[in-house]
Amino acid sequence: MYCVTQPNLAKVSKNRYQLLHSAMISTLITALFIVATTKKIDARSLPIIRDREIERLINDYAQPILKAAGLGNSRVSIKIVKSRIFNAFVVDGRTVFINSGALMQSDTPNQIVGVIAHEAGHIAGGDLAALRARIKRDKTKLILLRILGLGAAIASGDVRAVTAGDDLLTRSLLVERRVQEASADQRALIYLSQTKQSGLGMLETFQRFQRQEYISDQHKDPFVRSHPVATERLALLRNRVRQSAYYKKRDSPKMQLRHDMMRAKLFGYLERPSIVFNRYPKHNRSLPAKYARAIATFFHVGNKGLAEALSYADELIRIRPKYPYFYELKADFLERSGQPSQATRYLRKAIILDPNSTLMKVRLGSLLLAGRGKAAADEVIGIVSQAIRLDAKYENEQPKSYRVLGQAYYTKGDIPRSYAATAEAHFLAGNLEQARIFAKRAKQGLRQASPTWQRMSEIENFSTRS
Repeated sequence: MYCVTQPNLAKVSKNRYQLLHSAMISTLITALFIVATTKKIDARSLPIIRDREIERLINDYAQPILKAAGLGNSRVSIKIVKSRIFNAFVVDGRTVFINSGALMQSDTPNQIVGVIAHEAGHIAGGDLAALRARIKRDKTKLILLRILGLGAAIASGDVRAVTAGDDLLTRSLLVERRVQEASADQRALIYLSQTKQSGLGMLETFQRFQRQEYISDQHKDPFVRSHPVATERLALLRNRVRQSAYYKKRDSPKMQLRHDMMRAKLFGYLERPSIVFNRYPKHNRSLPAKYARAIATFFHVGNKGLAEALSYADELIRIRPKYPYFYELKADFLERSGQPSQATRYLRKAIILDPNSTLMKVRLGSLLLAGRGKAAADEVIGIVSQAIRLDAKYENEQPKSYRVLGQAYYTKGDIPRSYAATAEAHFLAGNLEQARIFAKRAKQGLRQASPTWQRMSEIENFSTRS
């Protein structure tokens, strides 16, 4: 598991990140204007967690829902944001962001499936585009109302008249937002019914936050601010959930175990060891508890506790010898302890068991270069190139892949291709200036008009202006 924080092409500021994190602050129209005028927001502007085991599970949750929503072929992706706060939000028509806190706080798979179904409802309904269009129209109204309000304030001596128009538009926007939320609920219930799943998880999630409806925005969870929970709306949702033929259907033991394993992993890597040990005490002999304690043990004492952590990993492997992510776990401990050559052995085993993991392949390439250098260059180029092709197929390319590929070419002595891969890495990370510099350098050593040369020309001439 690792976290990627990259600036996006639009250079999103911290204030905008906080705005995205909340998705909508209901008291300020001005803040909503920022959302409406943001041209391009994507995962590169947020601290994104990348982990094959977790992403695979979330994808299994999402795909049936997205297909039911008519979004199965639209390349909608789910990204995990590193944040302890419960939140999920959409910032475009292609990406659903779910905070790690939401995954850690959700007791069942159905609760997360419900969140995904609700966000899919927003995408299918074009809600964000409609909201942005509405805000754009209201900009002019707001300016006129403030001018009129200023005149009224001068005439009456009451300065509150200046912002009266703001309140009017804010209330109007909130009404529209609540309508969108209710519509997304209904779409979500349709998707859940079509996939033969209960809406109980979605109901439980919204019930959890119902009590926050009457407290001030600054004390609310971002999920509540971006998904206003009216009492009437919740009552309607409750009735419709209970009317479903699948209301009493529960998650399978297999999916529940995978969910519990995901939560254990997130707790192990993201929480302090003391918290993990309290949550998963030694008398808890479940597989998720062993998983969490193995990770916490390593981080509790570092290299000094490597032997104990590896012992935990070996126990997990003995219990489930065909589970790839226990081998990945052992490789992670060894890599973090400065033993890349030993780590590659277990990472190779993990890849054999999960051959479609591009994340693990890129990591293997990095370890091979660290352990064997030039002798591993050709193998690394092959492994990482394969990973890049697979990622490109699903429009999920990552800067790290190209960085490792660039290092492999550099180690081999193929400088032009090293520059080309480095240009791609900077481009994906949103570092356009550096991307252009390396693209220009690469072109000097590449055959003119070759596919790579043409790609470097595209990067060199790329503009963020729409």
